Amino acid sequence: MSTNDYPARYLAEAAKIAAGIDPADLDRIVGLLREVREAGGRVFFLGVGGGASHASHAVNDLRKVAGIEAYCPSDNVAELTARINDDGWETAYANWLRVSRIDSKDAVFVFSVGGGDAERKISVNLVEALRLAKASGARIAGLVGRDGGFTAQVADAVLVVPSLSPEMLTAMTESFQSLLWHGIVSHPDLRRNEMKWESQR
Repeated sequence: MSTNDYPARYLAEAAKIAAGIDPADLDRIVGLLREVREAGGRVFFLGVGGGASHASHAVNDLRKVAGIEAYCPSDNVAELTARINDDGWETAYANWLRVSRIDSKDAVFVFSVGGGDAERKISVNLVEALRLAKASGARIAGLVGRDGGFTAQVADAVLVVPSLSPEMLTAMTESFQSLLWHGIVSHPDLRRNEMKWESQR
């Protein structure tokens, strides 16, 4: 494949992935978030790398558009790096959730390509955080790629972005996480406030 063919292939693969996503998976995540809001709970978004950026964006949208209290540990660089330095990376998110007094009214929402895999030592910080969430009775949601790893195993509502070619796994998963997240927060069953440009009629 020449580099000139890549944009067309990228867009074609994105179209195939979009067609292969089950809308019911999105509805389950929307329903979970509505239940958290009705219970007066909070949503804690977790991700690393690109997932951390999605988490920060999602906190903004969930609070502003859906009226749900939301946070993510990667927004506080000082606390996160102190925990990594003093306690280690693997427990940084779990210890942050512990101080936040996560409980059964709350939910953890993961953005990850692999979803965490303790055996292969990949995103173990997510695995430890999800173990704590489960032990606390909190709900778990996720937008993940590949087989979804530990997140898909323990989640109450998860959407695994279909994978068509290994060399585009990360690019497609992270692209669709943004697309799908906006589909969730703008869903009529979740949205409480108009977004700025939609209100300019």
